[in-house]
Amino acid sequence: MKITSEEAKKIALLSRLSFGDEELDKMKSSMNEILTYMEELNQYDTDGTEPTVHAVELYNVMREDIPRSGISHEKALMNAPEQEDGCFKVPKII
Repeated sequence: MKITSEEAKKIALLSRLSFGDEELDKMKSSMNEILTYMEELNQYDTDGTEPTVHAVELYNVMREDIPRSGISHEKALMNAPEQEDGCFKVPKII
């Protein structure tokens, strides 16, 4: 199946895109390549194959979220250049 120039113009119109003649030819060529590839894929029997989101089955690869105690309040303020009432003191921005 090949896309004609008229079909490419209609697709561009429906997509609310405007193309010059050269861009339209490029888009038509790209779409024809995609359709050719889809025809090639249709040759394969996929009956009984479940659809997948990813080509490779991945599970959560991050580490377990284990709660643990953080640093103490005093240790957090230990290297603070300035502190006031047990909080970091920073310059006024506004």
